[in-house]
Amino acid sequence: MDRAQTLADWLYGQHAARQDYHSNEEIKAGGLDLAYAVQDHLIAKRATARNESVAGYKIGVTTPRMQEMVGLTHPIAGAILSGGVINAPVELRCADFVRLGLECEVAVQLRTPLDARNGPLARNKITAAVGVIAAAFEIIEDRNADYKSLDMPSLVADDSWNAGMVAGAPGQLIDLADAPGRLSVNGALVDTGSTADVLGHPLNSIAWLCEHLARRGQRVEAGQWIMTGTIIPTRFPKPGDHYLFEIEGLAPVEVRIS
Repeated sequence: MDRAQTLADWLYGQHAARQDYHSNEEIKAGGLDLAYAVQDHLIAKRATARNESVAGYKIGVTTPRMQEMVGLTHPIAGAILSGGVINAPVELRCADFVRLGLECEVAVQLRTPLDARNGPLARNKITAAVGVIAAAFEIIEDRNADYKSLDMPSLVADDSWNAGMVAGAPGQLIDLADAPGRLSVNGALVDTGSTADVLGHPLNSIAWLCEHLARRGQRVEAGQWIMTGTIIPTRFPKPGDHYLFEIEGLAPVEVRIS
């Protein structure tokens, strides 16, 4: 059996048994090429088991605050399955996760494909491909990871910890050069950020994803979502919490936790 497949089966079993996250020395030694191959097999296995398809991609570690939080230095990517695309408002159960995390992001849905296999994409091409955008929460399942001992390949192999997304009401593309975002928990403002923190602009994040996929012979398809990266470091809600994230110019997104 392909080694990446074997490692993906091991990861799948870790999730099924609700085991805490820890680095895998073989994946760590194999680097990002092995890690993304393992991720591909893991996603395929999940999609088959759930009768789902890839509905989009997440981009992580895109801001200085997140890079400092996890000790990594460049973006990573993961896939979002169709069953994980949820419209707000919604209730999430902590019991459904080993440890539930939420990240505050701009989500973009494409109306036409984006393909960088013939070279990097100009900003106007990316802009033209955008259908709608939304304030969104990325759902994170980090399985009680120790953030002081992370390695990028092991994190990538585990689908960069994506467990879905919650999107607010969609709107048209707004100026994202420096759009402020605000996170409130139980009615109190707890943190703020700016879309400028996401690689300088969320569309730069999309350009990075397209080039990443192009190196692997892939593209982003029409209708797929892209989570461009959190502007506020990951937070870990508890039962009874109400999370509300707002980006100026977009409808808010809210989640209740039980």
